[in-house]
Amino acid sequence: MAETEVLVVGAGPVGLTAAIELRRRGVRCRIVDPLLEPPQYAKAVGVQPRTLEVFEGMGVLRQILDSSTQMRGQVVFVNGEEAGRIDLELPDDVPFGFASIPQYVTERILRERLATLEQPIERGKALTGFEQNTDGVTATLSTPDGEETVTAQYLIGADGAHSVTRKTLGLTFEGAAFEEQYMLGDVEVDWSQPAGYGIRAMHQTDGKTDDLLVCIPLYGRGRYRMSMLVPDELATAKPERGAVAHGFEGEKKPELSHVQAVLDRLSPEPTTARNLRWSSVFRISHRIVDSYGHGRVFVAGDAAHIHPPTGGQGMNTGIQDAHNIAWKVALAVQGKASDGLTASYDAERRPVGEEVVGRTVRSAREGIGAGENDPAYVMRREAQLLIEYADSPLIEKSSDEAILRPGVRAPDAKGLTRDMVTDPIRLFSLLDRLRHTVVIHLDGATTTDDLLEIERVVETAQSAAHGELDIYLVASPGAEVAPTVLPVIRDTAGTFVEAYGAQDRSLFVIRPDGYLGYSAGAVSSDDLVVHLKKTFR
Repeated sequence: MAETEVLVVGAGPVGLTAAIELRRRGVRCRIVDPLLEPPQYAKAVGVQPRTLEVFEGMGVLRQILDSSTQMRGQVVFVNGEEAGRIDLELPDDVPFGFASIPQYVTERILRERLATLEQPIERGKALTGFEQNTDGVTATLSTPDGEETVTAQYLIGADGAHSVTRKTLGLTFEGAAFEEQYMLGDVEVDWSQPAGYGIRAMHQTDGKTDDLLVCIPLYGRGRYRMSMLVPDELATAKPERGAVAHGFEGEKKPELSHVQAVLDRLSPEPTTARNLRWSSVFRISHRIVDSYGHGRVFVAGDAAHIHPPTGGQGMNTGIQDAHNIAWKVALAVQGKASDGLTASYDAERRPVGEEVVGRTVRSAREGIGAGENDPAYVMRREAQLLIEYADSPLIEKSSDEAILRPGVRAPDAKGLTRDMVTDPIRLFSLLDRLRHTVVIHLDGATTTDDLLEIERVVETAQSAAHGELDIYLVASPGAEVAPTVLPVIRDTAGTFVEAYGAQDRSLFVIRPDGYLGYSAGAVSSDDLVVHLKKTFR
C-alpha cells in the first residue's frame, strides 16, 4: 500500500489545480512545496475564457470573477502615436470573456478551494529525487526536519522551470533564452486610457523596437502590472550556455523611479506612478520537453514548457495540463483506467505546448496576430478555445461529417430548459466535470419502445464506464418524447442543434475536461462501448 496515492510537487496554480481535481475525485494525495510562504507577486495576470470554464467546474469561478477585472483589449502606441487597437470580442456562444487577476490572488483562491477538500499543503519540503517501477514511485524530500521518503502510486511534477521532476526523469528541455531582460512593477497611475485595455507603447528606430512598455490592467483603481526593458544598473549577467534562464532573478529590485523613467519616455500621456506593491527583474526563455512523462511520473506547466508571456498563455496552458492529467490519474488510481489512459496525456498536451511555445515566440517578436487576417480566429485561439485532441488515441473518429467531430472543445449551449427549473440553463451547467457525459439528441417522435432501447444502450455504457457516466436526452422543442427514466432537457433556443449539428438520435460523449470524445449520427451500443474502452478498462 502506497503511503499516498499521488504526490504533487509544487503548490503554484498548476500543482493546486492537480491536487483539487484529484481530491474532488476522492484520491488521497500529498502536495509539497519548498517555499515556506506563498509568493506575493503577479507573475501571470491573464485568465483565458477556456480556463474560466475549467474554474467553473472546479467550483472557484465566482471567487475568480469577484477578484478580476475584464480585459477588453489592447491599444498600441508607436513613437507616441496610436498605431492600432485590438478589441477582445468573442461570439455569444462563449460563456466567459478575458479576465485579469494577479497570480497570487488566483493561487489564494485555489488554496482556499483545496482547504475545503481537507487537503493541507506541506511547505518547506522540496523534491530531491525519486525512483519508480511498475508498481509506484519512491520520492525523497528535503524538509526542515531532514530527509523524508514518500511512496506513491503516481507523481505529478508542477515544480516550475527548474523542475527536479523533469531533471530526474532525464527529459530534454530544448530551447534558448531571449537576449533582452525585463523588469516588472505593480503600480497605480492616473490617466485617460480606456479602462480594461492593456497599453503597449514602443519606440522604434527604422522599424525596429528599441524601447518597450506593456501595461496590463489589474483589479483596482488605475492599477497595472507594467513590464519594461531593464535599465543597465539592474541588469544581471547572461546565463551560462545551456542553463535554463526563466523567471525572476537578481538581488536588486526596481524602484518607482525606474518605472517612472520608462513612463516618462513611453507613456501615451503624462502620468505619475505610485503605490509600488512589488517589482522584479526577470528573463524569458522558450523551451519544451521531449515527453510530458514516463511511466508513473508526469510534468506539467513550467516544468514542461516555458515561453514569452505574450497573450497570457503560460499559466493557462499549465492549469489545463494539470486538469488533463488529474482526471486520468484519478481513474488509474481507482483501477478503472485503460492501459493507455495516462500515456494519452503526452499525446494530447505536448502538441499544445509545442504550438504555444512557437506562437508566443513569434508574437513576442511581431505582435499577436501579426500577418493574420481573421481576427475572430485569432481571438478564439488566444482564448484557448481552439485547442483540440483529434489525433489522441482516446478520440474516436466520426464517419458522419454532418455532426460535430470528436476531439474539439465541446461547445456550450444556452437557452436549454427542463421541468422544475423556471429559468433557461446552459449545457455546461449540467456537467459535473467529474465524469463523462453522454448526450443523446431527440428530434421527432420517440416511442416507449425507442426509449427502452436507448435506456438499454446507456445501461451497457454505464457498465463499460464503471458507473463514471452521466446521461442526458436533449430534445428539440417540438419533439414527442414518451415517458422515460432518463432526464430530458429541451433545446428550446435551438443552440444545441446549431452547435453540435445534432440530428435525431445523434449521440455525443463529453469528457470530464469538456472535450468531445465521441460523436455518432445514431445510437449504437457496440460502437459506444468500443469508444469507452479506450478510456476505461
